[in-house]
Amino acid sequence: MKPYILLTPGPLTTTETVKEAMMTDWCTWDEDYNVHIVEEIRNSLVALSSRHPDEYTSILLQGSGTYCVEAVIGSTIKPGDKLLILSNGAYGDRMGNIAEYHGIDYDLLAFDETEQISVSYVDDYLAHNADITHVAIVHCETTTGILNPLKDIAHIVKVYGKRLIVDAMSSFGGIPIDLQELGVDFMISSANKCIQGVPGFGFIIARKSELMRCRGVSKSLSLDIYDQWETMEKGHGKWRFTSPTHVVRAFKQAMEELTEEGGVTARYKRYCENHDVLVNGMRTLGFETLLPDEVQSPIITSFLYPHKGFDFKSFYVQLKEKGFVIYPGKISKADTFRIGNIGDVYPDDFVRLIETIRGCRY
Repeated sequence: MKPYILLTPGPLTTTETVKEAMMTDWCTWDEDYNVHIVEEIRNSLVALSSRHPDEYTSILLQGSGTYCVEAVIGSTIKPGDKLLILSNGAYGDRMGNIAEYHGIDYDLLAFDETEQISVSYVDDYLAHNADITHVAIVHCETTTGILNPLKDIAHIVKVYGKRLIVDAMSSFGGIPIDLQELGVDFMISSANKCIQGVPGFGFIIARKSELMRCRGVSKSLSLDIYDQWETMEKGHGKWRFTSPTHVVRAFKQAMEELTEEGGVTARYKRYCENHDVLVNGMRTLGFETLLPDEVQSPIITSFLYPHKGFDFKSFYVQLKEKGFVIYPGKISKADTFRIGNIGDVYPDDFVRLIETIRGCRY
């Protein structure tokens, strides 16, 4: 297969060394795997999450990021609790679908897909709905690439004494976040996002005191985050069920490479540079961004179709033939496509992309 660069929000382009890390087989019971790989990952994730990480622990869980979102919602919301979901895209809406499946009492505050979640609206809602116990928000909504005002939302949630669940699927590891400073209780992300690993598992970073409240809550065996955590704690990295060993080893390599790059701050800087080169170049070609610059994340960027007869499929194929794979749009009110800025990609890659697009027929 002809190699190409994935300009998507995950799976994404990984380094050769991350790929090479998957070339060894591992025994799930072996100490070298559990203690020296799994436990080191768990500890590193907690250390990455805050400058004051003592209050937190981490849980690794097989499956995609959505598995972890469902696991957290299903393991934290007890009978008598009520969840408030803040949504301005497909992934916020998906949390509502999960709550429906689990029969969870919830409200969903829906905002326009091109509009940040309103801090004042959330403030007003919590002021008049004292029965809310938990609030869930997507930090970076990859439906459009919008970045929600997590710091301000978190402050309001804590003022009202609610527990905060954050889907940081597309932001953790790529945008600086301090869970302790924000007061986040559960943060969810995935191996194949800004850490730059490969798909196969996700992870939850949980406040220890809140995780203790999850014992016996989940109605799912495989998605019970308390049981998964307890087994990992007592078994020094042992998973309850077969773990994705090759993916886990690749993730450890990816974590080491994040440190070598200079940590989250350095990676964030690179992603911002990627985004700037992309947007500036696309605008010179006549493309317009869906979102205004002030709410745009550096993770993935949505562009409007340049004209009514634009054929995305043809455009996609032309770019793929030249070594670039992009993403279709995901919103209903406008024709868009998306280009991801994350992964093992650099500003020079986006310079080449712009020159390639300049030569395309569209």
